[in-house]
Amino acid sequence: MRPPLPPLDGRLDRFEITVGSAVEFLRGSWEELRDVRFEMAAMPTHDRGDGIPLWRVDHLGRRVTLYRVPIERLLPKGHDDALHRRMAIESAVFHAAAEYIGREPWELGPDSRDH
Repeated sequence: MRPPLPPLDGRLDRFEITVGSAVEFLRGSWEELRDVRFEMAAMPTHDRGDGIPLWRVDHLGRRVTLYRVPIERLLPKGHDDALHRRMAIESAVFHAAAEYIGREPWELGPDSRDH
């Protein structure tokens, strides 16, 4: 008998799980996002000149790329714990999705079903 697999408990695992659950919610609520690819990368490969981007929206490619390191590492002092990291990841997903469909992030929440 094989031993059980170790639990997914690394930072990368938690990032992927959090992004995946937020994207699943958004795709189930917003038809405009159903065919959009949400990808993850460690760091941006481009410089916008106005700071480090947390995500990139590509309308032509129907793709949103979330950058793990800036999302997790650019938290305010005293907020670098699992709860705040999860909130930052979910916030980035909602902000990026909102930018993609031309809405405000708070319009994508569970109480905004009047779309």
